[in-house]
Amino acid sequence: MIVKTELASSIAPSPAKPSTERLMSLDQFRGYTVVGMLLVNYFGGYAVCPQVLKHSHDYCSYADTIMPQFLFAVGFSLRLTFGRRMQTQGSSAAYARMIRRLLGLALVSLVVYNVSPRAASWEQLREMNVWQVFGEPLKRQWFQTLMHIAVTSLWLLPVVHRPASIRVAWMIGSAVAHVLLSYWFNFTWTNTAPNAIDGGPLGFLTWCIPAIVGTLACDYFVQPRVTPSSNPRSPSSKRSISPVILAAFGLMLLGYVMSCPTRFYDVPEAKQAELQKIKLAEDPVVPNKDRIQSKLSTAGFTSLFAEPPFIKPPDEMHRKWNYWMMSQRAGTLTYLTFTAGFSLLVFVLFYVGCDVYKLQLPLFRTFGTNALVAYVLHSMVSSAVQPFFPKDSPLWFAYDGLLLFFFITWLFVKQLEKQGAYLRV
Repeated sequence: MIVKTELASSIAPSPAKPSTERLMSLDQFRGYTVVGMLLVNYFGGYAVCPQVLKHSHDYCSYADTIMPQFLFAVGFSLRLTFGRRMQTQGSSAAYARMIRRLLGLALVSLVVYNVSPRAASWEQLREMNVWQVFGEPLKRQWFQTLMHIAVTSLWLLPVVHRPASIRVAWMIGSAVAHVLLSYWFNFTWTNTAPNAIDGGPLGFLTWCIPAIVGTLACDYFVQPRVTPSSNPRSPSSKRSISPVILAAFGLMLLGYVMSCPTRFYDVPEAKQAELQKIKLAEDPVVPNKDRIQSKLSTAGFTSLFAEPPFIKPPDEMHRKWNYWMMSQRAGTLTYLTFTAGFSLLVFVLFYVGCDVYKLQLPLFRTFGTNALVAYVLHSMVSSAVQPFFPKDSPLWFAYDGLLLFFFITWLFVKQLEKQGAYLRV
């Protein structure tokens, strides 16, 4: 899902030769994320699959934590790789190389993601306008994970080597832009057939949140810093994890608090039958005065709290879909803020286990160091395995299919690892 990059040294010039020691935790974290992707992508369509492993687009399930972790890892690696190239090749060459690589990744996504035939005949194609031909692929098929990674990375390039304050300001500005565009049209548009995938073409504005948090984590755990004696800190020096854990929980809490306005879209019992066929709120970003007054006058204080993440909310008959729910489909601010914190917390756990206690799983290493290969292959392997395992299979049979799918995918990637073959863009 993302390309393998080498961990390098600082972004800022250092008086000493930068270290090239690799953080084991980043590969292990990325490998864990690939394994999670394989699990939810293959198993999510089965009747016996637990709800928390499925995408439902109106709350944050475990399945919805996977893609933000890839963007977190992308930001982490991009901060290191781009800074190293600026030091060794100069600014212009670094920008040119990175843009070429990201455009290459975008091209790969156009090839990997299949598009249904746009017209049944040449005559029908001639009668279609540009949007009729390209609109659905732009909204759905092309803007999936790889394209989001490419576009989000391009969006970050102007600031990825800048100080943390500028990157945070860029992140906040992007988030505000996403809210405003969602108020204008984007939330309703992404949730109108054909539904968008992962936020659609404007998703990069909020996908940059976990990516920029990844760059900040890179600064803290890897970037050499100058001590009072003017000697750079080694990237292998162990850092206190307490501030990072507080930051992770702070982001998760912020995402949850921002999701609480979703309760203004609860449907009063008297109106449920009348509105049962309507999924989206008419005022999805800014609740109208009647909603606010009705909620505050008829419900207690505790009813203003949203359900915690990983707990499925009421269906659309009881609560209309709105911007403040955690939605991967709409790429909402609440969702990406919470999952940015969750990604940071998961990475810290890997940092402690891998870089402090020197633990690692070979499975995570295999998938983590060749993640793009695993991503490209897994859909082909799934297409080969799933026809023999019906979606209504009993649990034991569905698990057999899942294990077979995992084994075949792992076998391909493992063989490439033994040969030292890694797919990079």
